[in-house]
Amino acid sequence: MGQNGKDYVIQKVKELINAPSCCADAKEAAQNWLDAIGTEKEAEQAKNMIAELEMDIVTVDDLIAFAGSDAGAKVFGEEKAKEVAAHGKELKASGAKYCDCPACSAVEAILEKKAEIL
Repeated sequence: MGQNGKDYVIQKVKELINAPSCCADAKEAAQNWLDAIGTEKEAEQAKNMIAELEMDIVTVDDLIAFAGSDAGAKVFGEEKAKEVAAHGKELKASGAKYCDCPACSAVEAILEKKAEIL
């Protein structure tokens, strides 16, 4: 990956780490990769980060299902869960594949560079 590509991925990884919607496991994997850049552990940590992000990214269908569930109502609150579900349906109608929260948006951008990272 060229330096411009690497700088782009680093920026997106930092956005992911700072996203309020980012889970602890993704933050840890992302930080581990950042810490390993330029070391013999970079490739290993890149694989670990990509594997974690592929597990964590939320599809639009999963977003809609979660927001419409009892668990979603507990996390978001009943009214906000309805808004999130409606937003998910709008995303799906527009052809989006993934949730557009800050964490998922950053993950999607990182995964688009997966071949270059690995």
